[in-house]
Amino acid sequence: MNTMKYLGLVICVALLAIKAKSVQAVCGYESCHETKSNMVNIHLVPHSHDDVGWLKTVDQYFYGHKNNIQHAGVQYIIDTVISELIKNPDRRFIQVETSFFFKWWDEQSETVRAIVKKLVNEGRLQFTNGAWSMNDEAAVNYQSVIDQFTVGLKFLDDTFGVCGRPRVGWQIDPFGHSREQASLYAQMGYDGEFFSRMDHNDKGRRMNDLALEMVWDASESLSDVKLFTGLLYTFYWDTPGFCFDVHCSDDPIIDSDSYDNNVKSRVDDFIAYAAQVAEKFRTNHIMIPMGGDFQYEDAEVNFKNMDKLIKYINERQSSGSKYNILYSTPACYLNSVHKSVQSYPNKTLDFFPYGSDSNSFWTGYYTSRPTQKRFERDGNHILQVAKQLSAFAELSSARQKEDLEYLRHIMGVMQHHDAITGTEKQHVSDDYDRLLYDAIVGGVNTARDALRKLTKLPNGEFESCLQLNISTCAFTKDSADNVVVTVYNPLAHTTNQYVRIPVKNENYQVTDEKGRMVASEVVPVPWQVLALEFRSNDTQHELLFKATVNKIASYYIKKVDSKESVNNVVNSLKKKTNAETYDDEETVVQTSLIKLAVDNKTGLLKRVEMNGVSENILQSFGVYRTYDSGAYVFRQYNQGDFVIQEDGVEFTIYDGDLVKEVHQHFNDYISQVIRIYETKNMVEFEWLVGPIPIEEEFGTEVVTTFSSEISSNGVFYTDSNGRELIRREKDKREDFDPELAVQPTSGNYYPITSRIALQDSNKRIAVLNDRAQGGSSMKDGQIELMLHRRLVRDDGYGVDETLNEQKFGQPLIARGKVFLILNAADESTSVEREAEKEIHLPLWKFFSQNSGSSSSAAKFVPSFDDFPQSVHLLTLEPFNDDEVLLRVENFKDHIEGKVVSFNIRPIFDYLNGVEIHETTLDGNLALSDLKRFKFHAEGSGVRGSEAEYYTSSHKPLSANQSQDASEFAVTLYPMQIRTFIIKIN
Repeated sequence: MNTMKYLGLVICVALLAIKAKSVQAVCGYESCHETKSNMVNIHLVPHSHDDVGWLKTVDQYFYGHKNNIQHAGVQYIIDTVISELIKNPDRRFIQVETSFFFKWWDEQSETVRAIVKKLVNEGRLQFTNGAWSMNDEAAVNYQSVIDQFTVGLKFLDDTFGVCGRPRVGWQIDPFGHSREQASLYAQMGYDGEFFSRMDHNDKGRRMNDLALEMVWDASESLSDVKLFTGLLYTFYWDTPGFCFDVHCSDDPIIDSDSYDNNVKSRVDDFIAYAAQVAEKFRTNHIMIPMGGDFQYEDAEVNFKNMDKLIKYINERQSSGSKYNILYSTPACYLNSVHKSVQSYPNKTLDFFPYGSDSNSFWTGYYTSRPTQKRFERDGNHILQVAKQLSAFAELSSARQKEDLEYLRHIMGVMQHHDAITGTEKQHVSDDYDRLLYDAIVGGVNTARDALRKLTKLPNGEFESCLQLNISTCAFTKDSADNVVVTVYNPLAHTTNQYVRIPVKNENYQVTDEKGRMVASEVVPVPWQVLALEFRSNDTQHELLFKATVNKIASYYIKKVDSKESVNNVVNSLKKKTNAETYDDEETVVQTSLIKLAVDNKTGLLKRVEMNGVSENILQSFGVYRTYDSGAYVFRQYNQGDFVIQEDGVEFTIYDGDLVKEVHQHFNDYISQVIRIYETKNMVEFEWLVGPIPIEEEFGTEVVTTFSSEISSNGVFYTDSNGRELIRREKDKREDFDPELAVQPTSGNYYPITSRIALQDSNKRIAVLNDRAQGGSSMKDGQIELMLHRRLVRDDGYGVDETLNEQKFGQPLIARGKVFLILNAADESTSVEREAEKEIHLPLWKFFSQNSGSSSSAAKFVPSFDDFPQSVHLLTLEPFNDDEVLLRVENFKDHIEGKVVSFNIRPIFDYLNGVEIHETTLDGNLALSDLKRFKFHAEGSGVRGSEAEYYTSSHKPLSANQSQDASEFAVTLYPMQIRTFIIKIN
């Protein structure tokens, strides 16, 4: 900030301090400017869209570094906006990305903080959206979205109180919009949301039907989650021709007595534009955003010209103009719309995929940067583990709290619509990896501190191995003798899961905490993994055993002579190379629950039997050869350029007692292990893809395919952010006819964040995944998921870089898992739900040396096994020094599940609870204070004449320790989430 501005700021502070005594501050809707009922009210919304990383890293954007890449410095934006807001009480500005504001606030003096608080208390600076970042909506899991809103809104509440709480969602840049996001907004008590990207055909139809604003019915299971949703008229950038920013070259308003005076033409042009906009909306209010990417770095330029625009447009009212223009915010605009009491069209599905033209469906980013998408899930995994353990162990040191908070913050950054999407530049991706790795290490350290209090190993190392996916672990690379594996279960219910430990090829014995033998076996690591150049091959086998875990369990491994050994080393039972031929047609592998048949001629899986159902399921890999796909967009070059491998697969079978494995080699860059475990009712496919070959002119995009004989008639189901399923129909959309002639495949791709399924009247298959991917069903009975992409061109949407990731000096290799469940069509899909939870939050493994356990009594950890089977422990975390946040969810939907009731007094007592109260989903607003705008949907009965509101549909729980246990009863409807703050002693 220059010296003059700083002096001005100081003088203004003095003036404000005097004035503050006489004015009673109001924020929220009461601070909105008056509108005029007989005019078109133009709500001018000053804003800056500040990506939390994209072309530059988070820090480069904040500090204004590397402006040769993109001129952007968020700290200067906030500095100059604050000094401009002070000058004129009519001015307004919305602050959206809380992560940047938090960073800025941290560096301010008490004087500046006092000014900002005054601006917030008077509604002049309004927080909008309020999450840590403006999250993507395709690749995110609902748990991480809730978490990043919780951390953003908590900072605003702690800093500004009720005046800092946002009332509307502002998702103006994400590339498509999910129904679950709208549902979460409603559950947080938001009054509505706005966005600006929608399929070009959908938008065209909505323009004609005055349907740019709608009531989104955001859940099939929950009744009151209807949310007003509005699409911006053009985009989130300024009105064309009226960008009054230092980055722009549009004409300023010149009102001097000179030849250059342009007031008349500027006002004429703006009113003409406003008239166009007004034709497309149902009330006499329109919202016109004034801002764009990283604008307002010298806010005086913007505000000085907007002041003039407002002055001269409103002066025309005296000569009959019907236009009234005012500084406003999305919340103030929505408040005016709500008061206008109109009816709006209903929306029930979502806004995927987003097509910006008939050749550009933004479906590539559903898969782009697959290892980063997986790493984000690992971050969430350790975050939930560390939060729960912190609450149980009552960790309270400054470092422990800082480490946990940092992990929360970085996970918030990772949800950003250029982070988890994979649509950032490579150096930014590298920085996200660095941030997340550091944050995960902090989370791991926090968990270790907790486990030293909660187990009988007060000196345990409790080390984590972050490369178990390629079977390496520093802790066991020399020996697994006398190693203790402590596993933590973040789920509510006792779980049975197989644990795999990288070991040398020796004999081992595994025992549980009571000294009982646990069956185990040693299986070889696939040679394709051993061949990874960057992998140290100290261990070439894995020790495997089944762990049964309530919350925490430890297993003891010791090396033994072969005669003492209870585990068997599994040798290959059957090998098939391309050169060999077999007389018999198939090889069968089976457990007590599942039977698989592999075709001896092709080497492919051809049949699955489980749950009393048999189906011919051919699993393979396919390749799209693409010309102009990019990080955002998946574009097929021509229909003949998609080939599924039909034969030539070499395979080896390992037939253990606990696991059966089929190791398949497809080609130089694709291999896979198919596994079935004893007592586990799903088939696991662990794929390894890369380095993907490309040609000079063509990229390669790899999919896994499951082809069955199920007559699905073009219908399939995909999850919405890991929660409810949405019915999809090939080539169809809910509200319009899509243009699919040019890109029929890409235009049928949807984001799959946890599962995709299809069925007929007899059978159903579901494929579950371990990270976000794009997927579809292009043929009846067939499911495909895109695993990995390596491209040769940029797609022209701004990142200006080819998606061609290199790691360890070669093209990126990715490894991951998908899971198959085959069932009768009339069986409940509950098993898929339960599998989803276990895949998303499996056991976390910690390693220590067995130096003998101490006799010191460990602090007992509570069991949640008395929760009904469909109840998920969604969140348990320290909230404030004397508060814990608890979130419980009935994760079954209205078809699978039922209303359940249970009592949370035991967990309240365990935490030394003093009192408890229920809040909205984000934990920051008492549920008893919920009052949310209700809008009338067309066809839903008679519209009233007064503005309506939603309040809580049930009596919010509120109790204290002196009350009877019956006051702690919780009822959950299918898909309902309830959030509580427990004040502790």
